[in-house]
Amino acid sequence: MKAHLTELLQVAANSLNADAGLIAIQLERPKNAQHGDFSTNLAMLLAKPLRQNPRAIAEALIQALPASEYIAKVEIAGAGFINFTLSPAAKQAVVRDIQQQGAQFGHNQVGQGRKIQVEFVSANPTGPLHVGHGRGAAVGDCLARLLAANGWAVTREFYYNDAGAQIDNLTVSVQSHCKGITPDHAAWPEAGYRGHYIADVAAAYMAKETVTADDQAVTGVGDADNPDAIRQFAVAYLRHEQDLDLKAFQINFDVFSLESALYSDGKVESTVANLIKSGHTYEQDDALWLRTTDFGDDKDRVMRKREGGYTYFVPDVAYHLDKWQRGFERVINEQGADHHSTITRVRAGLQALNVGIPQGWPEYVLHQMVTVMRGGEEVKISKRAGSYVTLRDLIEEVGCDATRYFLAARRADSQLVFDIDLARAQSNDNPVYYIQYAHARICSVLNEWGGNIASLSQAKLAPLDTEHEATLMQRLGEFPELVANAAQELAPHMVATYLKDLAGDLHSYYNAHKFLVEDADLTTARMALISATRQVLRNGLALLGVSAPEKM
Repeated sequence: MKAHLTELLQVAANSLNADAGLIAIQLERPKNAQHGDFSTNLAMLLAKPLRQNPRAIAEALIQALPASEYIAKVEIAGAGFINFTLSPAAKQAVVRDIQQQGAQFGHNQVGQGRKIQVEFVSANPTGPLHVGHGRGAAVGDCLARLLAANGWAVTREFYYNDAGAQIDNLTVSVQSHCKGITPDHAAWPEAGYRGHYIADVAAAYMAKETVTADDQAVTGVGDADNPDAIRQFAVAYLRHEQDLDLKAFQINFDVFSLESALYSDGKVESTVANLIKSGHTYEQDDALWLRTTDFGDDKDRVMRKREGGYTYFVPDVAYHLDKWQRGFERVINEQGADHHSTITRVRAGLQALNVGIPQGWPEYVLHQMVTVMRGGEEVKISKRAGSYVTLRDLIEEVGCDATRYFLAARRADSQLVFDIDLARAQSNDNPVYYIQYAHARICSVLNEWGGNIASLSQAKLAPLDTEHEATLMQRLGEFPELVANAAQELAPHMVATYLKDLAGDLHSYYNAHKFLVEDADLTTARMALISATRQVLRNGLALLGVSAPEKM
């Protein structure tokens, strides 16, 4: 309907000899429903080029508007706002649109098939995924789903930091267990990992088990004095464990990338050579520096340390150069808020390469910490991991649907309290239950009706004239714009909020009216409306990766 009104306003503006093509026509929903369904400030935007009073322009625009069956009333308000009140037919039209488009309702082609990569989770292979990784997984996967619904060709990618100090700590931790040294022993390494899973890795290695990660099989050799073999096996074992965590969370990736491969393939050395060639590096205090202050950083950054080896942002620059070379027009990194300090230096490194990478590339979505509560008290540790709550713990406790919804339902940059008791509750206080129950309720009514769903495309919708029905249809009509805005703002929580509101409208409608009534036309019209509502609930839940049960 927004597109329809925009076209009408474009025609009216052109008739005034105003070059409206240079002006973005804005249509907003008034906060006060008495001011109509849509409002535009176009008359005020045209006041300067036309050199006329905005109210006079508004009157001229209204006179020039083409006739439309979807407009019941047009009024001027304030300094020159134009308010549109839609006809019942306009509000009912969304039911037809949903019936025709089905699972594609709400989707668009803004992306035009252009390539975009979403990198998320990207956990170090040093232990089970924790609840913070789970939030990244939920937000990242929802972002990928949203962008695909907006016509982008999406690649989901997981980057393993399988090189560096943390992998060294993992290796010595497993090796210690292989030699019979446990965390309570004085010889346990100071930076060693203490979770019970380390003992499991060591036992599997000594038993010469075979584990598979990303289609690569690694067999333990059983030699406690072979750190290279222990390192290779431990990384593969924990990558396999993380794969199981992701499978339980219904997360799939298209590409797995390894930090170690950037070194073995020569990409880190090549990137450093190109940065030196670009003239943005210098030697000082026996270290190699990148002049990141040339690109907005507050100070220059060390690339190669005095004692040798590269700082952690250097392989990140090489990795993102590789992403650019793979042809991704956009790259979105969903990461924890602790990665904030890397953004400027990674972008600076990419700019310093002088290969045409746009400023502000890649984009970042950073999520805040998650606090897990049960019985009013914070839950801090896992039996398996020891020091933190694992994603698998949450899934086993409350289920995949509730875990995904709760982790994606708030702005990523806001702190999140995950209340296990609320997530398990089968009540209206639990938002995911509330939404799924709305879907199940509709299924129950449609089953009781027993008619042919396909026949509802021919239903007469004129009987849908109550306030509850108007509210519900208006909410359904907002879904396409919601999907577009959520993708543009990289904000999947907007979908979760919308679904909760839609479920509230459905429950209010359900409680206020009977659906199976003596008036056959009214019954059929109401079946068409709730069937359309069911479809939008399904479409929205699919964007969150949450199921739409038919019975509860």
